[in-house]
Amino acid sequence: MTFEDLNLNNSLKNALKDLEYIHPTPIQAKAFSIIMSGRDVVGIAQTGTGKTFAYLLPLLRLLKFSKEGHPRILIIVPTRELVVQVVSELEKLTKYMTVRTVGVYGGTNINTQKIALLQGQDIVVATPGRLVDLGLHGALKLKYIKKLVIDEVDELLNLGFRTQLNNLLDLLPPKRQNLLFSATMTEDVEKIIDTFFNGPVKIQIVPKGTPLDQIIQRAYHVPNYHTKANLLEYLLKRDEATMSKVLVFVGNKKLADRLHERLQITFPDQVGVIHSNKSQNYRINAVKSFQDGTHRIIIATDIIARGIDVSDVSHVVNFDTPEVPENYMHRIGRTGRADKIGESITFITEREQEYQMLIEQLMKKIIPLEELPEDLEVSTELIEEEKTVMLGDKHYLQNATLKNSQGAFHDKLDKNQKVNRAKEKRMARKKAKQRSGRKKKSR
Repeated sequence: MTFEDLNLNNSLKNALKDLEYIHPTPIQAKAFSIIMSGRDVVGIAQTGTGKTFAYLLPLLRLLKFSKEGHPRILIIVPTRELVVQVVSELEKLTKYMTVRTVGVYGGTNINTQKIALLQGQDIVVATPGRLVDLGLHGALKLKYIKKLVIDEVDELLNLGFRTQLNNLLDLLPPKRQNLLFSATMTEDVEKIIDTFFNGPVKIQIVPKGTPLDQIIQRAYHVPNYHTKANLLEYLLKRDEATMSKVLVFVGNKKLADRLHERLQITFPDQVGVIHSNKSQNYRINAVKSFQDGTHRIIIATDIIARGIDVSDVSHVVNFDTPEVPENYMHRIGRTGRADKIGESITFITEREQEYQMLIEQLMKKIIPLEELPEDLEVSTELIEEEKTVMLGDKHYLQNATLKNSQGAFHDKLDKNQKVNRAKEKRMARKKAKQRSGRKKKSR
């Protein structure tokens, strides 16, 4: 099948021609006619399978020109990066159309976004938090929405947007078309579908947990952080020709910054970092530098994993094995796109082998293990997070179990001794009464 076989207008066909897109992906082909019919749709497909175009193409085909000031299509996504990505895709597809589109998200001036909405829009792409804020300010009238898209709904729920999402769905007009797209189907996602959707058609392209065939997976058992960093540097140097665009996932923001500082020394001006503590402009520029090849390597956390849409990623490196097996699928889905072969490399400590097992159970496939290179420097030094539990957005490692522990090796100071003085007084009075009673009997 080609895009010529779909009921597209010339404007969309010309835009796809400019993009040199000829064949729709399976989810694009299956979803098009169903969405065109007006039915509610639930699309389950892994990251990188073309979900965004799967809903944008039919919605744009159905969208009629209007001078109305209120948006008729609302697209809700979990992160700012995804807002930017979806708006970018809309701009590509509407090159030959008159369609007003705006993306709204937190971390930027809300007044600018209010002005943009008041000027009139056809399509709004938004994160839930900023969407609620704009609704409270009266800048966005949800009652005019005819089409609703919830993209990456499982990640929306993971990020704690459940209440906001439910409130938004309650405020929307009951007569609307609902489209939901996700990489995984969970009980929470099913509850939203059962509550707010009307007899949806379910489209599932890839069974849950099945890795994409064009991704080569391999793993190393590594003792600690410093050895992981040594191994990453080793592979980046050894396989420089093939590891041309490398996306490195770490467990949290602190580790992302630490690894970035280290790699910058070995690979100056080749490494970027992106996480939620970075400003919006910084994050956007980091992704752009990675996309255009200025940066060969970018380090990221899971919270923005869905927001990175970069073509030709040669390798995904799981510097930390994810605790949630579905996150592994989202990570490796960043490579092996558009029928190109990609590679994923996972570093696994002894404590992370439990996560490895869960991932393999989900995929129903073993991740091939490779021996550490003979000339790799294996460190015995532990970072602080490997000694104690790190408080933050993610636990990097759990506390080590103290086998045969006999407790503290020192006595407590007198001032730290926990003594129940009231109880002592009661016991003393009780003993005094007992002694008094015995004396009376003896008399």
